[in-house]
Amino acid sequence: MYTKILTTEQETLLATERHWLTNLQIALARLGAEEADRTALAESVRQLDELFLLVVVGEFNAGKSAFINALLGEQLLEEGVTPTTTRVHQLKYGETFEQVAIEGGVDIYTVPAKLLQEINIVDTPGTNAIHREHEAITQDFVPRSDLVLFITSVDRPFTESERAFLETIRDWGKKIIIVLNKIDILNDPASLSEIRQFILDNARDLLGFVPKVFPISARQAQQAKQTDDADLLAQSGFAALEQYIHTTLDETERVKLKLSNPLGVGIHLTERYAEALDGQLALLREDFRVMEDVERHMAMYRSDMKQEFRLRLTKIDNILYQFEQRGNDYFDETLRLGRIFDLMQKRKLQEEFARIVVANFPDQVAAQVDEMIDWLISSNLRQWHAVMEHVMSRRDQHAERIVGHVGGDFDYDRTHLIDTVGQTAKQAMESYEYEAESRKLAESLQMAVASTALVEVSAVGLGAVLTAVATTAAADVTGVLAASTVAVMGLFVIPAKRRAVKKELHTKISTIRRQLMAAMATQFERELTRSIDAIEQAIAPYTRFIRSEKQRIEHTKQELDTIKGWLERQQQEIDAIS
Repeated sequence: MYTKILTTEQETLLATERHWLTNLQIALARLGAEEADRTALAESVRQLDELFLLVVVGEFNAGKSAFINALLGEQLLEEGVTPTTTRVHQLKYGETFEQVAIEGGVDIYTVPAKLLQEINIVDTPGTNAIHREHEAITQDFVPRSDLVLFITSVDRPFTESERAFLETIRDWGKKIIIVLNKIDILNDPASLSEIRQFILDNARDLLGFVPKVFPISARQAQQAKQTDDADLLAQSGFAALEQYIHTTLDETERVKLKLSNPLGVGIHLTERYAEALDGQLALLREDFRVMEDVERHMAMYRSDMKQEFRLRLTKIDNILYQFEQRGNDYFDETLRLGRIFDLMQKRKLQEEFARIVVANFPDQVAAQVDEMIDWLISSNLRQWHAVMEHVMSRRDQHAERIVGHVGGDFDYDRTHLIDTVGQTAKQAMESYEYEAESRKLAESLQMAVASTALVEVSAVGLGAVLTAVATTAAADVTGVLAASTVAVMGLFVIPAKRRAVKKELHTKISTIRRQLMAAMATQFERELTRSIDAIEQAIAPYTRFIRSEKQRIEHTKQELDTIKGWLERQQQEIDAIS
């Protein structure tokens, strides 16, 4: 690193520092950090292998070049009242004076000055130069510095331009010394004291600490060195600054500053990108709120749909109940002794049962199922639009990074629902052999009346007419049944059969009700789940991105926090070097 050998302790600190700075470089690359920040860190690490770097900054015409000329005791750099330094000038030790231009707007000067055997000096363009690229060059070079000398002047102390630039230096964690130039233009010592105090107060507020401030006259210092005038050199105030540079910045101090340089850059970058990650997490918190809103809304939607479905099933159940009630009323009116001769008219009984009991029962059930299908479609459509509208505004925040398409068209497939929900109801109704049941009941009634038919319900499916078919063998009993037999039948057999037929009808309706309700509920649950799954799949690219992004950010932030902790502990160990 230097012309002098590091101690074992310092070598250990250097190795540890390189390890954690390398980890930080990898983390920043994975994070997609700005190229300028990654370059600044890489340059600061590279500076570990070079001589101590003193960077001189300040506004043009503050006297930066004059100060460096005075420091080296030679008129090396051009001076003037206009922005004469348009490139970065890096001064290194060399046996002969040479100037070489390299990339990045930098000129390398080799100068046979003894001071440059221990340190390198950089002269930068003015922070308030007309050419903004000059200021950019300066800002890019500051992170490489081990020590920053900020030159201001008594005629324009601590301008807004200087304040802004000092904030940049502060953010990089650099050690700063303020040089107050041109004190020779002041005639009143009180004015100098006032200006110096003004700078100290503002620097403390801006930087958070009180930096060293050296009032000097670079012009007087140059003249004093050229004429070997000790009194003028003392009057210039330059001797105190040189003493600080030569004595205070001894080998140990230079080592500490050199090792601290990349740590300051690293800590600044960890804080900066950790703050940026916090901002990203804050943005994602809104996304997670949206996701939680959707989850709660979908859960409530499922609950509300189930409740509404139960109400709609109740309507179908009422239709079944009314059908059964009409059947019971019909049997009470028809299966009695007073209508014994009507019971012999099979066709009339069939027609009456179809007209009075069956009536529009199948159409009512079919209408309820159709209405349920339309309700399911419209409810799903409203839910689809509500969720998409809620999600899309957030999706647009991450549109360029989301993998996959969010949203799409609502699957309005009424035919599918008819084929599923409607067919399920039809199958439940057709699961009984109504004609066989009708025949058995009719055959039993033949023993009670001469000619009768037990009208039975035969469902042909939802959307079609549910017909009642009464089948039996007509018995020609003319001349067979006696009046006494009819009386017995009227008193005992017909009421018994009436009770049996009503019980049979109740059993059949209960079976239809149980199986129809169960089948409809199963199919409804399947269709509701399918609809909710479709919505979740439509927003899945968004939700996957948010979850993965949160995981990535939290992991990266934890990594940066760990690195920062190690760098801060490293800084404490460096501060303890004696």
